[in-house]
Amino acid sequence: MVDEESRIEEENIIVLTDEEGNEHEFEVLDILEIDDSEYAILLPLEDNDEEEAIILRIGLDENGEEILYEIEDDDEWEMVAETWQKVVTAGNNGEAF
Repeated sequence: MVDEESRIEEENIIVLTDEEGNEHEFEVLDILEIDDSEYAILLPLEDNDEEEAIILRIGLDENGEEILYEIEDDDEWEMVAETWQKVVTAGNNGEAF
């Protein structure tokens, strides 16, 4: 589990607070539902030379509120990344971006 809190704002922007208390803004590119689990595809909005999206699993904390978790299982991460790539490719008329 990642010690990150999130709050969703307008315009598909989410603010994550890292373990050191620093806030980071991300654009929510998509929410995928795969095998009864949900995953958020996020793009950092801060100055970042590598515009790589990150993938986090959406779960519930002990209070029933949504929380984002790092995906620790390599096979699970690959499955979500492959699904996202298929979505992107299909949305670009078969051309990956």
